[in-house]
Amino acid sequence: MRFRDTLKISVKGLSTHRGRSLLTILGIVIGITSITLVNAIGNSAKNMILSEVEGLGANNVFILPGKEPTGPTDAGGSILNNSLTIRDLESLKRKSNLPDVAKVAPVVFGPIIASRESETYSTMVIGTTPELFEIYKLDLSQGETFTADDVAQLSGNVVIGKKVADELFGQSDIIGEKIKFKEGNFRVIGVLEEKGQSSFVNFDEVIIAPYTTVQQQILGFRYIQRIGLTATSPEAIPGLVSDIKSTLRDNHNIEDSKDDDFFVTTMKELADSVSTVTDVLTVLLGSVAGISLVVGGVGIMNIMLVSVTERTREIGLRKALGATNSDILKQFLTEAVILTVSGGILGIILGGGLSYLATIVANRFWGLNFSFAIPISGMILGVSVSTAIGFIFGIYPARQASKRSPMDALRYE
Repeated sequence: MRFRDTLKISVKGLSTHRGRSLLTILGIVIGITSITLVNAIGNSAKNMILSEVEGLGANNVFILPGKEPTGPTDAGGSILNNSLTIRDLESLKRKSNLPDVAKVAPVVFGPIIASRESETYSTMVIGTTPELFEIYKLDLSQGETFTADDVAQLSGNVVIGKKVADELFGQSDIIGEKIKFKEGNFRVIGVLEEKGQSSFVNFDEVIIAPYTTVQQQILGFRYIQRIGLTATSPEAIPGLVSDIKSTLRDNHNIEDSKDDDFFVTTMKELADSVSTVTDVLTVLLGSVAGISLVVGGVGIMNIMLVSVTERTREIGLRKALGATNSDILKQFLTEAVILTVSGGILGIILGGGLSYLATIVANRFWGLNFSFAIPISGMILGVSVSTAIGFIFGIYPARQASKRSPMDALRYE
């Protein structure tokens, strides 16, 4: 029998029981939908985070205090570590130590409650130098940044984020106005342009001040929590990292790299780490969702066995008219594959629609910069997996059907 005839008979057999066919593929639809949705959201999240990492500048290098984290439980320890000092900062600024460095900016930070008259806002203060605005590519919508003189004189001049300005002032022209936190009065000299939610820092919700002021008047410590640097070029980054490690080891009297009380990370390393984490999470979540495909496959096998029993007389009649065991096997196997492929296609369409809806919700209600992204490879994988499930779980019922004796089948009631 030609494949075209087998396909026509299979489609007719399935269309006779449309309701049962739809219920049969439900498990496949749910499984493929889940996998498509997980893949799409995982890729969207990965693209968003990587774009933010790239937006920080390909030439940027960051130094963090403490041992390099080896797992999630180690990550918080570096915030409270005091291994980076003012002396380290001054050493890193010297061209004799770091010939490939273009900019250096210290960072200290902590939570505060800012107020103006009766308005209050819980936010974070970041202490730094003017170079940070260039390293993080921060633009101002009003005013100007503080200067190196402000840093040296422990000035009370601050730059605030767009949301801080809206919450505390609610007016357009706020340059020169005062805000209060930690019992001190600070003068607003600049407002950042709106940047939106970031995976790292939401600059719309921060107050940026000279780090000397933040250290001594607000947080009460003298160490540095982060140091950001910019290399003169991407090619200079490996040499810059090596010079940073040598300089800090000399300052800290460290001879063995295993004893480092700091670690250095680059944008490339950060992007690679983010990519690895999102890929692993996507695979894990996809594997969990894939369990429903196995359940759906078992359901198809059970329904196909019931169908074989119900259609015993049909099988006997076809064999009596000349159909071979191979023809019967191909018919029922084709029916199983048609069911699962149809379920796979419906799952991809439904998963794509839900992921598009999730993208809209994430952008509109959570302020995330999600882009709709369904990889073609994921769609091909979904159809391939559903086809394989139809073949694997359909072959046993098809073999059972092909083994039916025509005489016994015709006598079956």
